[in-house]
This record gives sequence, C-alpha cells and structure tokens, in this order.
Amino acid sequence: MEFGSDNNAGTAPAILDAVVACNAGPAPSYGNDPIMDRVRESIRAIFEAPQAEVFLVATGTAANALAIASFCPPWGAVYAHEDAHAEVDECGAPEFYSGGAKIKLVPGEDGKMTPEGLARRIAATGQGDVHSVQRGMVTLTNVTEAGSVYSAGEVAAICKVAKDFGLPVHLDGARFANALVADGSTPAEMTWKAGVDVLSFGGTKNGCMGVEAVVLFDPSRTWEFALRRKRGGHLFSKHRYLSAQMDAYLEGGHWLALARHANDMAARLEAG
Repeated sequence: MEFGSDNNAGTAPAILDAVVACNAGPAPSYGNDPIMDRVRESIRAIFEAPQAEVFLVATGTAANALAIASFCPPWGAVYAHEDAHAEVDECGAPEFYSGGAKIKLVPGEDGKMTPEGLARRIAATGQGDVHSVQRGMVTLTNVTEAGSVYSAGEVAAICKVAKDFGLPVHLDGARFANALVADGSTPAEMTWKAGVDVLSFGGTKNGCMGVEAVVLFDPSRTWEFALRRKRGGHLFSKHRYLSAQMDAYLEGGHWLALARHANDMAARLEAG
C-alpha cells in the first residue's frame, strides 16, 4: 500500500482511454478543439453558471498562480492560511505571476481560517498609505492541506468577510470533489453562491493524468486570464489532450464517483 500522496497514484482507466481516443486524426489547436467546447458546457451546467468561463492548465500551481494574478494587483495582499499550498508549496509562483503581490498569512487550526481571524488580518493592513501593500484578495483551500473540509456555509462565511472589505475570493479546489462529496453540498453552493469569484477545479489529484480547470465566475476577467495563461507558458498547443482528460473526468459524474471512493477508503482506514 502507498500512503505517500495522491500524486503517486495512477490515472483512472476511463481517462487514459479518452486520451488515446482523442489521438486519432488532427484536431484544432490551442483550446479550439470540439472536446473543449463540451468541457466548457459541462462545467457551466455542473456549476449552474452559464456565464462562467473555463480554462485548462496542466498543474495546480499554474491554476492557482494565474487565477490569483488575474484578480490581485502587484501591490496587493493575498490573504491565505499559513499552511496554504499557495504559501508553502508553489515556490513563489503566485508572487511571480502577479508581479509581486504579497501573501499575508492567516492562522487557524486544522488548516482552516476563521472569519474572525481573516477579518482581523485584513483590517490590520493599512489602506491609502503609499508605503504599505494594499488589500488585494482572499484565497482558501478545500480540502485543506490538513485534510479538513470547509462546509459550504463556512466558505460563505469566509467570503462574506472578504466582500465586506470589497475583496474577491479564490478557492483552491485541487481536491474540490472530495470536499463536495464530504459536505453533501452542490458545486454552485460551494462556490459562486457562497461568494467565490474564481475556482481552481482539480483533476490531477482525483484520477486525471494532469489537468486542472480554472473557472471564472466573473467573466470580465476572461481576456486577462487568456493573456496571462499564454504569457506564462501554460497554453498547450495540443490542447485536446487536456480537454479529453477533463471531459472523461466529468462524464456521468465520474469525478464524484472517484472522490467518493477515495473518501470511503480514507474512512475505512481511519476505522481500522
């Protein structure tokens, strides 16, 4: 048995089969493939968000860093839990892609921020002082780095604090499916209905070979994100191989079935 990481696991057979199937013949490049059209509509339907824009990248770090950069200016503060992946495991990528945004850390037990702790941290950031970083945005992770889960209500409480300060919210959902299955809420309830502006929707940690979706619930950022993805070197020319993974992942609720199995195995291990 291997308990090192979900990154050490193989790829779900249906997703591998989809990659092989999409290999037949030519296909339009750079995200103009017909499979991507289907992925976009599937995600819009799953999240009850017909206005959402969807972009695929290969890694969670790219998804998080580009999403944060699209919503936070270089002089902005990004409020994140002290154990957040964006802080601990991304080699400064959010700071790099944003052009210098500063991550400000919020403490909290079990990998979770509290609304009160977040509010105190934001309030402590001075505004209107040219010598100080300005308030930028909030990022939270679900499932957290500690394996804990924010309920949809807890996400909404964090988002309310952010909105009270006029700040956008990013949700790092590398393991979003596991959080959703554990909480029993809907994708919409866990994201835009709670106040999330942009989601990193994970696939790699839940059975894909290597694909993540960035879901923009605020479509006004679409062109900026498209430019940042290209400039950052994350626009695949043979994009259909990303599209095929995400398409098979979503088809028939496969993403939820994979997460449910993972959660069940974790519960079985805990029970002994």
